[in-house]
Amino acid sequence: MKALVLSGGAGTRLRPITHTSAKQLVPVANKPVLFYGLEAIAEAGITEVGVIVGDTAEEIRAAVGDGSQFGIKVTYLQQDAPLGLAHAVLIAREFLGEDDFVMYLGDNFIVGGITGLVDGFREERPEAQILLTKVPNPTSFGVAELDGAGRVVALEEKPKEPKSDLALVGVYLFTPAIHEAVRSIEPSWRGELEITHAIQWLIDQKRDVRSTTISGYWKDTGNVADMLEVNRSVLETVEPCRDGSVDEATEIIGRVRIEKGARVTGSRIVGPAIIGADTVVSDAYIGPFTSVSEGCRIEDSEIEYSIVLRGSSLTGVRRVEASLIGRDVEITPAPRNPSAHRLVLGDHSKVQISS
Repeated sequence: MKALVLSGGAGTRLRPITHTSAKQLVPVANKPVLFYGLEAIAEAGITEVGVIVGDTAEEIRAAVGDGSQFGIKVTYLQQDAPLGLAHAVLIAREFLGEDDFVMYLGDNFIVGGITGLVDGFREERPEAQILLTKVPNPTSFGVAELDGAGRVVALEEKPKEPKSDLALVGVYLFTPAIHEAVRSIEPSWRGELEITHAIQWLIDQKRDVRSTTISGYWKDTGNVADMLEVNRSVLETVEPCRDGSVDEATEIIGRVRIEKGARVTGSRIVGPAIIGADTVVSDAYIGPFTSVSEGCRIEDSEIEYSIVLRGSSLTGVRRVEASLIGRDVEITPAPRNPSAHRLVLGDHSKVQISS
C-alpha cells in the first residue's frame, strides 16, 4: 500500500495563525499535527507517501524533508488550487499507480493510529473503506447513512438536514477502483470534486464500500478549540522529564516535561505540561494542559490550557487561558492610565476583552 497525505488548504478557521504558517504544522504538545499522521502511516508499515501541497509547499517541504525522519519516502505533489479531495486523488494518479492506498487528511488527529484498520483492509480489500464517528454537529461534516445491516447506502457533504450523526473521519482506504470514480463525478456547488461524491458513485455502481465506526478519540484540528482539545489529549500521555534546569524555589506538580536548555526559576508548573527547549520560565505559573514551544519567555505571568508557539513572550500578564499564541508574539500589560485598550491586530483576529 501507499499513502496520500493532504497538506494543502488555507486553514481559514485558524487565522491569523495560518496567515504565516501551514495549519498542518501548528504544534500539538510541541510537535506539528502533520507529524502524528506521518508517524501513524509509518507504524502501519506504509513507506511510500505522496504529500499533496499547496501555497504552503515550501514550509511543508522544509519540515518533512524526504520523510527519512519518519522512516518513509516522501513524494511531493503540487495542487495549484484547493479543488477538493477527489481532485487530489486525480493529480496523484501517476504516483499511486495500481496500488491500494490510504488517504489521510494532514490536519486530522486519531489516537491509537491506523495500523489495525490498514491490516484489516489489506486482508479483505473492499473497493473503499471509510471511518465514521458520532458527532454532535453533523451539518459541519460529510455524513454517512447506513442501512439496518450497517452497510453504507448514502453519503452527503455538510447536509442541512443530516440523516445520521455519523461523520466521516479524515482517513479513507481505497483500491484502484477509486480512480474511475473520481473521473466520473462533476464538481459540487463549492466548485470542488468531493470525495464523498466519488464514494457515492462506487455505492451506486454496487461496489463494495464498507465503514468502521470508531469510538476512540478523533479531531479535525481546524479551529482553536479543537487544537486546544487535542493538545490536552496528547499531554495526558506525556512522559515527564527534566532535561532543562529547575531551581529549588520552583514547584513541579504532576507530569511535566522540561526540555533541553530550558531554565525554570521561582515558578509553579502543574502538569501535564511541556516547556520547550531554551525557554525561560521565571516567577510564573504554568497550569495544566499547556504547551510552551522552544525559545519562549514566560515571566511574572500565569497561563493555563494554552499553546504558545516558538519565540513568544508573556511578561507581567495575569491569567491567560484557552489561548493559541503564535510565533514571536509579545504580550505585556496595558498601561494603567489612561484606562483604555491599545490593540494592533491583523486580519481575521479574534479578541476578548474584560471591561
